[in-house]
Amino acid sequence: MRVSARARIVGWMLTVVGLALSVAIFATWTILLARLDDRIAAELRNEVAKLRIYAGSALAPGSGARVSDVDDLLTGYLRLNAPDRWETFFTIIDGKASKASFIAPPVPIDGDDALVARMATATRVARAELETTQGTVQYAVVPVTVAGDPRRGHLVVAIFYDLHRAEIVDAVRVLGLSALAAMGLAGAAGWFVAGRVLAPVRLVRMTAEQISDSTDLTRRLDVPGDDDVAALAGTFNHMIDRLEQAFVVQRHFMDDAGHELRTPITVIRGHLELMGDDPDERAETLALVTDELDRMNRIVDDLLILAKAEQPGFLTLDNVELADLTVSVVAKARALGARRWRVDEVAEARLPADRHRLTQALMQLVANAVRHTGDDDLIAVGSAVRDGRVELWVRDSGPGVAPAERERIFGRFVRGASRTGVPDGAPDGAGLGLAIVRSIAQAHGGNVAVTDAPGGGACFVMSLPMWELWRLH
Repeated sequence: MRVSARARIVGWMLTVVGLALSVAIFATWTILLARLDDRIAAELRNEVAKLRIYAGSALAPGSGARVSDVDDLLTGYLRLNAPDRWETFFTIIDGKASKASFIAPPVPIDGDDALVARMATATRVARAELETTQGTVQYAVVPVTVAGDPRRGHLVVAIFYDLHRAEIVDAVRVLGLSALAAMGLAGAAGWFVAGRVLAPVRLVRMTAEQISDSTDLTRRLDVPGDDDVAALAGTFNHMIDRLEQAFVVQRHFMDDAGHELRTPITVIRGHLELMGDDPDERAETLALVTDELDRMNRIVDDLLILAKAEQPGFLTLDNVELADLTVSVVAKARALGARRWRVDEVAEARLPADRHRLTQALMQLVANAVRHTGDDDLIAVGSAVRDGRVELWVRDSGPGVAPAERERIFGRFVRGASRTGVPDGAPDGAGLGLAIVRSIAQAHGGNVAVTDAPGGGACFVMSLPMWELWRLH
């Protein structure tokens, strides 16, 4: 049987509270009984002490002389000392019950001649117990003698122990019932509080069920506060953000792959179906198929880069020297074409960034500039620190980019017009280069834009935030 977390929490809470209350009640019971035993013992000792004090100063009635009759001594003591609740006093003279305290006891015990005779045998203060219809009675027998009176006297102080104990039992019973009532209230309060605390958890479960039963990843949890449950909701929302982003990346990858790979596959299939037995035709077809396969490989690589750019771990950060990065990009770019290569400016600083990805982005911009320029046209690369940001740029003296196209060209599979007027990317480009540049810039927390270059042409600028920057002196 499935037990809810709410029921388990309340159950464990009541178990702990019940154990604590049980221990407290048992300890109270034990302490009260121990105190009752101590109180009865103290009361018996006190009566013995009071009798001794009284006997040392008692006077005979009417004469003012010292008491010489043991019966008069004990009778006078009974008159002066009234028993407490659930107590009784009586005297024994020569083995027979004589007089009793004027307050009637719950059960008279001086009517048992055998018991009285046994008590009269005491030669010193003795304590004992006996059972009556009212329970256990604890008593003390005090032998009393008076000079000049040969009779033997005894004072019996009896305390009905079980009647006192019954009061403790009643008190503990009330305490137990109060504890049960308190546990009931605590259970109700705990059930309510647990429901409030676990409400976000139930919301997480319901949201997860709804997501698992559909493709809607837009639902989020709104849990105010700063406790563990709110942190759980925040973590869940972050997980859904990541999951939604992963689905978006996957959908884009599938759409892009299906969109862009369909054409080269169709071309390859068509040429293979029409390929004849002529060796020259076969060689020409093989070269075309190889070229299309290489183009597909480049497209897949570019799509993987775009997919990874939106995932954690895309960047491997290191301290990149901007001057060295700028110069090395120009050195690598010289093999792309006969252009007038130039380094505009270098930033004498280091930036925490991914050197490989920044080089990849700049090389994409350089390759894009080569496609839009001719021999002896200018292509310049530079870096600088301006207004608290790092700027990396590639500019050329080509035809430039129309203002209406400056945002669109950074989209996927968007090709601008090349220097010859045909769409850029035909045949070697897929329109993913500038999209990759933007993804790399955004992964570094920056952006990329294109403006008019001084003297004409286009200037592509990556602007990155200075998370940490060390200027080289």
